[in-house]
Amino acid sequence: MAAILAVHGGAGTMRRETVAPDMQAAFHAGLRAALLAGHAVLAKGGGALDAVTQAVMALEDDPLFNAGHGAVYTSAGRHELDAAVMDGATGDAGAVAGIAGPRHPILAARAVLGSEHVLLAGQSALDFCVAHGIEMVAAAHYHTERRWAALQAELARRAAQAADTRDDADRHGTVGAVACDARGHLAAATSTGGMTGKAPGRIGDCPIFGAGTWADRACAISATGHGEWFIRKAAAHEISARMRHLGESVEQAAASVVTELGRLGGSGGLIAVDAEGHVTLPFNSSGMYRGTIAADGLPRTAIWHESLG
Repeated sequence: MAAILAVHGGAGTMRRETVAPDMQAAFHAGLRAALLAGHAVLAKGGGALDAVTQAVMALEDDPLFNAGHGAVYTSAGRHELDAAVMDGATGDAGAVAGIAGPRHPILAARAVLGSEHVLLAGQSALDFCVAHGIEMVAAAHYHTERRWAALQAELARRAAQAADTRDDADRHGTVGAVACDARGHLAAATSTGGMTGKAPGRIGDCPIFGAGTWADRACAISATGHGEWFIRKAAAHEISARMRHLGESVEQAAASVVTELGRLGGSGGLIAVDAEGHVTLPFNSSGMYRGTIAADGLPRTAIWHESLG
């Protein structure tokens, strides 16, 4: 079968009228770079797990996206990063939470996947990274002026007790990838800096398997949005359950879950792929940075409510 990969750079985009053409082009370029990085693995007959890892690494290095270099700040002015990866063929999973140090948090999660653990957090996770040769960086690596300014604006709003008028792009963001390789094996990977001004120690849905990241033999899912709602509804696993127990397609199951989350107040979206290579990218927010790449090797991307192009 033909391999396919999808990526997202977060749900809740900036309003179209506020984004200059050159910035729009930069977002599309970042998504295309991630798609091509993952596709390079699949085109050589590589596995889904390696493909999603490479795609997310590219997004972690792009300062436009909220993961790795470009991650948002906590209310204490620090970075606390989460990442997760899951192999649908084996059920193996690895995640890290609340850490700053690895250049690529997704590689830290990948190292956990290869160990006896599933989820490591805080200092123990950092010790594990060092012991396993993960490339480490200074805190300044994650910094961008854009994210620092967003934190200052949010702290000032809270101090003034003003209404929260931020759009979804200023509240949260995540990056992720899902893939189906030529053998029909599935994998998912997700990485995030969390929510701007989040409480220190807050963990979102990204490293919680079944909430923001999931892969099994039916589907692979990476979610983005208001993580607390995705956790409460076990959103990613719910999609797999609907497929396996109700016989729904990946498109039907994903659309139902995203719609229900929206009714409850959970803004966001997700990318999903099934074992036959069907991809769906639903969201209930103003937009979602997203893209797909298939056997033809042509990356197709979109930001708002337009078709992939």
